[in-house]
Amino acid sequence: MTTPFGTLNPSPRLLLGPGPSQISPRVLRACATPLLGYLDPEYLALMDETQALLREVFETKNAWTFCAPGTGMAGMEAAFINALEPGDEVLICVQGAFGERMVEIARRLGAKVTRVDTEWGRATQPEQVAEALRTARPKVVALVHAETSTGVLQPLEEIARLAHEAGALFLVDCVTSLGGMPVRADAVGMDIAYSGTQKCLGAPPSLAPMTFSPAAVEAYHARKAPVPSFYLDAGQFWRYWGPERAYHQTGMITMIYALREALLEVHEEGLAARSARHRRNQRALIAGLEAMGLTLLVPDPTWRLPSLTTVLVPEGVEDKAVRGALLEKYGIEIGGGLGRLAGRGGRGGRGGFGASG
Repeated sequence: MTTPFGTLNPSPRLLLGPGPSQISPRVLRACATPLLGYLDPEYLALMDETQALLREVFETKNAWTFCAPGTGMAGMEAAFINALEPGDEVLICVQGAFGERMVEIARRLGAKVTRVDTEWGRATQPEQVAEALRTARPKVVALVHAETSTGVLQPLEEIARLAHEAGALFLVDCVTSLGGMPVRADAVGMDIAYSGTQKCLGAPPSLAPMTFSPAAVEAYHARKAPVPSFYLDAGQFWRYWGPERAYHQTGMITMIYALREALLEVHEEGLAARSARHRRNQRALIAGLEAMGLTLLVPDPTWRLPSLTTVLVPEGVEDKAVRGALLEKYGIEIGGGLGRLAGRGGRGGRGGFGASG
């Protein structure tokens, strides 16, 4: 029987944008592994292995380490919806589009938001947070470790210290850093951290790795009301990922296969070697861009994210036309500017298989 639909045969692409990133042939093969049931003992054993590998890449001993079903945005929403209740105060450092999304989610939850705004392309400074904490009494201090819209790498240690001295939980977006550089969740003092599988981890999108510190788990249990989303309830995640093995939602079986394989690649390469490789490729790309006379958005080299670089589009150049030509002629995808950088910046990613770009 003939159909009006074509054969599934996407054109070859080299994904050098902000995500999704290239996945290795090994991870791609894992996606073709036959399904198991989501409570099959063999599948549960694979979940345990995945959980152990996630703890390794987050550099944490937290029991509550698991994946939310969905992309990195599901991780962001799960982080906030489990940490906050209506009327709670939250301090959010905003230095790009994903800081803005944090604000939007917190407001929709009915939280009282204090913003600490920083010019896009710059990192938030500890003194800005210290000043805000003179009057704010937040339950949570939140920021983005690796701002995907700008390519800024945010230093964390001092702000984590300030948050804890103020009695707040420290919540961190690691979507574009996890697997590409050290995250050091325990050493830094992250209480809630989340990521996505499709960036530096080198797996397809659709899972959001998360980790909760003992303090965050205690805060979860001290809630006055249940988490308003059953699907994104971290306690329900733990009931499935932990010893109870209680049904929450149908497991993302194929995605766990792929993530486990990608995490094994990280484990085998080693976090230090993987981080060094991202840095080498970053330096090579920046040297080439600067040799062409192009200007980077992030002026301070210490704030430049190893896994993603944003270059300003020169005056008179049509950003969309350049990206379209790269895709059509060479099969290369790079990202356009996001938010207030739309049409003004190009984003080159170095996550995933090979971490080149």
